[in-house]
Amino acid sequence: MNWITNYVRPTINSIFSRREMPENLWTKCPECGTMLFHRELADSLQVCTNCGHHMPISPRERFAQLFDNGLYAEVSVPEPVADPLQFRDQKKYPDRLRSAQRTTRESEAMLIAEGEMLRTPVVVAAQDFSFMGGSMGMYVGNAIIAACERAVARRRPLVLFSAAGGARMQEGILSLMQMPRTTVAVQMLREAGLPYIVVLTHPTTGGVTASYAMLGDVQIAEPNALICFAGPRVIEQTIREKLPEGFQRAEYLLEHGMLDRVTPRKRMRDELVTILRMLTGAPPAVHGELPAPAAASETPPAPENASAHPPGPDPKTP
Repeated sequence: MNWITNYVRPTINSIFSRREMPENLWTKCPECGTMLFHRELADSLQVCTNCGHHMPISPRERFAQLFDNGLYAEVSVPEPVADPLQFRDQKKYPDRLRSAQRTTRESEAMLIAEGEMLRTPVVVAAQDFSFMGGSMGMYVGNAIIAACERAVARRRPLVLFSAAGGARMQEGILSLMQMPRTTVAVQMLREAGLPYIVVLTHPTTGGVTASYAMLGDVQIAEPNALICFAGPRVIEQTIREKLPEGFQRAEYLLEHGMLDRVTPRKRMRDELVTILRMLTGAPPAVHGELPAPAAASETPPAPENASAHPPGPDPKTP
């Protein structure tokens, strides 16, 4: 046996031909510690296959899962003043924005899209917690107003996925003003007779919970989502008492009447379609393979003076 030919040379070749293993192939579940392969995790919609823990999901990933064939049209949002207070803490506010934009590859903390879910026309708004904690600034306020206006113009229901740490401190009082602004925007949907469904995801806290996130006709939450105004640590330090197990989690709020449903992410699409069709009086959705829907932008807008309900028969018609 030739030791150099049979052992040394193959070893050297394997060292130089070895490909580096990407670092993002495996994800550790923060709840149970299970190592999850990235394809398995993507197929389960970022839900741990061992314990069912719901991990964060970006708005675009959510849109791809919700809309038929993953097709949707983005709704433009008016840009607010970039740095109205010239705010600076450890960093300048514009620098924080640019850093978040590089990390998330998104311009801001909320995306608006319109399309169809099982042939059900809908407008969907989704917050991105990875963008400065999904904080509610003037852009988020403009986005919700744009979503409500689009829903009214297209005569479509609005579904909003909330995920936020509260108001954006870098915008001060201007951030807090988004609470009444978004409340008035939601009232537009009420007056138009259009459903407004809120899906609260982990975490939804602060001024977001105190405004548009708790104003839905139907309130749904993902399992074990933290939903509150002040966090549990703040409450414990204030009242100096130990809080109940699971306090401010989705299941606890469901038991105490704050929510209508707690629905896993894999069943969310079907449940939303069922509820929307019930609220709009549409027939049940048809499941199975669907042809590609028409572009959302081709849908003709409703007339400006359209009434909240479909018109009845012409009384002059015999």
